[in-house]
Amino acid sequence: MKNRRHEIILELIEQQPVATQEELIRLLSERGVKTTQATLSRDIQTLSLVKVRDESGVFRYTLPAIAVKEKSLFAESVIEVDHAMNTIVVKCRAGMAQGTCAAIDSVHHDGVVGTIAGDDTIFILMRSEADARKLEKKFKSEIFPER
Repeated sequence: MKNRRHEIILELIEQQPVATQEELIRLLSERGVKTTQATLSRDIQTLSLVKVRDESGVFRYTLPAIAVKEKSLFAESVIEVDHAMNTIVVKCRAGMAQGTCAAIDSVHHDGVVGTIAGDDTIFILMRSEADARKLEKKFKSEIFPER
């Protein structure tokens, strides 16, 4: 349940400006997720969410800069993402795998046991095949939104 709640929180703050925990609790409730302020506060800390002032001057929750950096690196370097059992394979442009892997590591995705990168390939060992499918789907949706 916690992982799903985290996914919904991230979806909500990416889709719309969310300024307060109360607003986030209401939005979660509308999605069928009941939570307390204390739990949400821990979630915000775990996800390393930060409040920033947007273009209109309103403070809102957002992903940490490193997560934004990860998305940017992916857009520039990743060619393909696939998985076999509990291992994800990320194919990158030549010379881009190590930097992209460092960005992946810095975000601390759930279920990741470890990563290793060569020149153009990253292997991500996951705790389970379900974790691998879930992270592969997340990466593909962020990198290749049109697919």
